[in-house]
Amino acid sequence: MIDINTLKSLNKLENIIITEHARIRLLERKIYVADIVNAISTGEIIKQYEDDKPFPSCLILGCTVNNKYIHVVVGLDDDFIYLITAYYPDVTTWETDLKTRRKV
Repeated sequence: MIDINTLKSLNKLENIIITEHARIRLLERKIYVADIVNAISTGEIIKQYEDDKPFPSCLILGCTVNNKYIHVVVGLDDDFIYLITAYYPDVTTWETDLKTRRKV
């Protein structure tokens, strides 16, 4: 299980590895690496994916540098944070708390 304090302690640009998928999504969605760092600093883990491979991952709800809510999915090993994806949560998919997925 990933602990938010562990993520925050590693939350420096030199400790974040951006996957190819994440790089493409950040460009498409106009999300900056500074937004990712800020989201981890201000965020909370809202879902754990303990069985993800090659590392456990989690979904974080945090804020961009412009105080816009953002979801960030990261994996973690002992030394690095692996950015998997990031997106602005859609209110048609998420409840107003942006932590709970709406029932379909």
